[in-house]
Formats: sequence, C-alpha cells, structure tokens
Amino acid sequence: MTAEGHQRLEAVLKDLKHHQRPAVIKAIEEARAHGDLSENAEYHAAKEQQGFIESRINDLEGKISRSEVIDPKELSGENVVFAATVSMADEDDKIVKYQIVGVDEVDVTAGKISYISPIGRALIGRKIGDEVEVKTPRGETYYEITEIQFV
Repeated sequence: MTAEGHQRLEAVLKDLKHHQRPAVIKAIEEARAHGDLSENAEYHAAKEQQGFIESRINDLEGKISRSEVIDPKELSGENVVFAATVSMADEDDKIVKYQIVGVDEVDVTAGKISYISPIGRALIGRKIGDEVEVKTPRGETYYEITEIQFV
C-alpha cells in the first residue's frame, strides 16, 4: 500500500482503539447497570457493536502488519506500476487522472483506483502512448496513456 494509505489505516486503528472501544465498553457497563440482561436491548446492541469493533481492529492490525509500504516518489520508469499516477485521454480527448493504489485506499472521487479494478488491471505494465481498452459494467472504453508520474 502507499504511505498515505498506511497512515490512514493507522489513524482508523488508533480511533477504534482509543475512542470507539472505550465508548462501547462504557455503554456495556451502563446497560449492565439496568438489570436483567436477557431483555436488555441496549446491552445486546452494545455487545454487537463491541464485536464489530474488535473484528475491525483485528482486521486492520493484520493488514498493517502484513503491508509493504511503497512511496511513489521512490519509483521511476516508463511503465505503469503500483502507486503510479496515470493521465489518460478518453475517446473524447478528455483527460482523466488516476493513481493506482491498494484495495483499502480506493477513493474514486479523489482519483485513487485499485490495482485490481478493471482500469487498474488494464493500466499495469503499459507505457506512455499505449492505447488501453477497459471493459467496465457500462461497456468498453478506450484510453490513451498521456503521462505517468511518480508523485
């Protein structure tokens, strides 16, 4: 994953551990104080939320520990690779720009697409001037790579 994506995951993990987890523990304690747990909807909701938070913490810790952080500024070359930012002209000569990122970093509105998305898969390994055919749910689209940056 990119350094930016790694930092974002670490921030989410920190929020879960230091804010959300203590808040749900407090909610469980308050719900327990209400008495009979078998018919206590607040208690059951808080326990369910706790399970979700713990699962998300375990998932993020695993992803962070197994991740390889790639700084695009340290990359170079003529081919599109993971973390590269690619500018392309579509069939109407409109320029679109995407950065190839990991699955957990995707933000299409910010121009970050996954390396396993149809566009990402079509771009990996290509060079400036290459024409790329992308098969999407809306049909086939054609692009010409106009620039590859490592920023």
